[in-house]
Amino acid sequence: MELFYHPLSRYSQKVLIALYEKQANFYPRIIELSDPFSRKEFCQVYPPGKVPLLKTRSGDLIPESSIIIEYIDHEFSTGTRLLPREHKIALDTRLQDRLIDNDFSNILFELEHQKIESKEKNQIRIKHLENNITRFLQYLNTQLEDKHWLCGDSLTLADCALFPCLYCAQDHFKLFEFDNLDRYWHQAQLRGAFQQVKEEVELVKIEVLSGRRPIP
Repeated sequence: MELFYHPLSRYSQKVLIALYEKQANFYPRIIELSDPFSRKEFCQVYPPGKVPLLKTRSGDLIPESSIIIEYIDHEFSTGTRLLPREHKIALDTRLQDRLIDNDFSNILFELEHQKIESKEKNQIRIKHLENNITRFLQYLNTQLEDKHWLCGDSLTLADCALFPCLYCAQDHFKLFEFDNLDRYWHQAQLRGAFQQVKEEVELVKIEVLSGRRPIP
């Protein structure tokens, strides 16, 4: 298998965590979308030009992080089962995954854009985005009141989605103010799969700051 991705993409990080949890072998193909040559080369493989993208052993192309994770969870019996067998928990896992992507990751992306990239910062918009994320953090804190991981006793697809968001959110929000979420975040950081992804992310950040790698 080949994974086309970028280490600083949260959706790529989500898939990487899942692959490491499944102990799945894959060939990493880092795509620098800010580089015209790299983008053009990737678009010849996959015209929409979005990462992450998984190329299976049979040559099929699978886009979208959640779909990629469902595929590898079905293909590999090793490691952590990311989609629970029990139907009710599996539905909750898919629900939490969707909520995290739509109501956390995407809003966090816009907040980062407003704070860092936008020349004219819209303070009203920034405050609105911060309030939305704070409400979602409160929701997560309630969800975790009687659960070890987000959907129960075992790590799932939903946790793969949440780890990268919390890693970025800790720079903007005081996660320690949410007791259950703070406990969850501390145990998440001890997870081997997350530590592997974090190491790659931090190395790439150093390369970007030093000018050795283009800003994605």
